[in-house]
Formats: sequence, structure tokens, C-alpha cells
Amino acid sequence: MRHWPSQLFPIILLGALAGLTFWLQNVVNGSDGNHDGKLRHDPDAIAENAVVRRFDESGAVKYRLTSPYLEHFPDDDSTELKSPVLTSYRPKSPDVTVTARNARVTSRGEVAYLWDDVRVSRAATADRPELVALSPDLTVQVDAGIAFTGSPVEITQGQSWLTGVGVHIDNNASTFVLQSQVKGHYLRPRAKP
Repeated sequence: MRHWPSQLFPIILLGALAGLTFWLQNVVNGSDGNHDGKLRHDPDAIAENAVVRRFDESGAVKYRLTSPYLEHFPDDDSTELKSPVLTSYRPKSPDVTVTARNARVTSRGEVAYLWDDVRVSRAATADRPELVALSPDLTVQVDAGIAFTGSPVEITQGQSWLTGVGVHIDNNASTFVLQSQVKGHYLRPRAKP
């Protein structure tokens, strides 16, 4: 008399063991076999006291970005900065400087996301005082010369002030446009004798 169940048991056990070994190998190696770290968000470069300058067609500095500490991430080719200072230079116009506690710049440097105590200042001129805008965050399209946020904004120039929610800044036209809930107080500058 033959005992088929007792003879099949070792074959089933070996088959299950082979399947388990194959599954375990795939889990350990990963299904794609790509282990170069590109999917992790770890820095591949760190710099201290970094300075980046972009020049216009004539060779003049268009803007300068400085940071005491930055990290570059290869997975999305972005750069994160601590205490960044972005200064924009335009001929015959006052400098515009943007500072924050943190920033993230996209891979080609087209967009900078700034957050935590963002400060935008337009330098004083002979006929008007410095203009300062404060916001918790700001998105800057560097080459286009524009910036915007949907967050609360406070703008002061001399003794005049404005508050609102959301702003669109156009550095090319030297304009600050508040989007909603605008309140303010304007004092006309005194004429010089």
C-alpha cells in the first residue's frame, strides 16, 4: 500500500521553501535593484558661507544669494538654505533684498520658497525712505523678478503702513499689490526746503 500524502510532503515543503527564499531575496534586494540613494532625501553636498551670483547679458550682477549654510539634495536637485539673503540689482533702481530664516531653491534656481520671518526691503532713495514688507512666507520667481504669497503681509515706508492678506511684488515695475483685507495709514512726506 502506498502512502501518497507522506511522499508528497517533502516535495511541497521544498516548493514552499523555494518560494519563500525567492520572496525574501526580492525583499532584501528591492524590486527595482536600484540602490544608489537617489530616492532618499539626503544631502550630497553641504556648503558654508555660500555666495551665488547671476549676471545679465552685459556682465553686471543681476542678483546675489548668500547663506551661511546650505545643503543640496540629489533626489529632486533642490537646495535648502539657512538664513538666506537674496539681493536683486537693477540699473537706476534701488536694490531689493529678501531675507528669511529658511529657503528652498528649485533645481535650476528659477523659484525660491522662503519661510519663517520673511523680510523684503527696497533701499531708500533721495526722495523716499526704505520700504519694508514682512510676511511668514514668500515665493520668488528670481529671473522673472516677481514674488507672491497668500499669507498676511505688513508693509511700512517711513511712517506710512499697510497690512493685508496676500501680495504680488513686481520688482520690474517696482510695485507691491495687496490682494485682500487691506488697511493702512499714509503720511505724505514733507517737502524739503
